[in-house]
Amino acid sequence: MAEHSYTSRQELDQYYFHPVVTVLAPLVLLLLQTVLPKAFPRVAIFDLPLIAVIFFSVARRSPISGAFTGMFIGLFQDGLTSHPFGVWGIAKSVVGYLAASVGFAVDMDNIVNRSVLTFVASLIQSAITFLIERFLLGDLTVRFLPAYGWPLHELIRAAVNTAIAIPLFFLLDRFKQRE
Repeated sequence: MAEHSYTSRQELDQYYFHPVVTVLAPLVLLLLQTVLPKAFPRVAIFDLPLIAVIFFSVARRSPISGAFTGMFIGLFQDGLTSHPFGVWGIAKSVVGYLAASVGFAVDMDNIVNRSVLTFVASLIQSAITFLIERFLLGDLTVRFLPAYGWPLHELIRAAVNTAIAIPLFFLLDRFKQRE
């Protein structure tokens, strides 16, 4: 009996990047994430390293690779910020794993799919960092109550990161290489 696949071969391809791009793109986004909020405080809402994690995880379509990508980028971000070391590493590892898993099953060259994934991944990362800071680290200043504005702020943050991610994804798409 013949089997039919509704997924094209192109959708299942894993992409590779030149080692310079693999290192330089996340590094530039990490440095921008560190420097820009000091000069322009309003851009602190951006999460450029998250966008790098999502892009490289989806392009490689390997959950383990996505988790390691998220871990490395997150730990570097922890080292460059005042967050307790490991918070971003854990959150971005989970996001990288989930993004790669979704990227394996869904056509992520579609702008709608990319937008939805980025929005949801941003919310997942926010929830994970909240849980870690509030319950594992015992930071009582972190609250999840509508009166404190946390949910609305995170929804706005997810929307802003999604708006920034789309042009960045198209820019980084130019560096994709097939095996």
